[in-house]
Amino acid sequence: MNIDRIVFAFAGIMILLSLVLSQLHSVHWLWLTAFVGLNMFQAAFTGFCPLAKVLAKLGRKPGPAFGT
Repeated sequence: MNIDRIVFAFAGIMILLSLVLSQLHSVHWLWLTAFVGLNMFQAAFTGFCPLAKVLAKLGRKPGPAFGT
């Protein structure tokens, strides 16, 4: 699995997890959804993604979106 697929899968898991936690515990978990969405938005324009940088240092192959 390349970096792009891992980043998108991780973002999806975080969004779904925060939605579940907001229903079970506190509505404040939706701030996690907002943070993930904001990070994805800025990455679309800047190409900078902290998770992609970490995965690249761990030796994962970059895909077309986060070529480093």
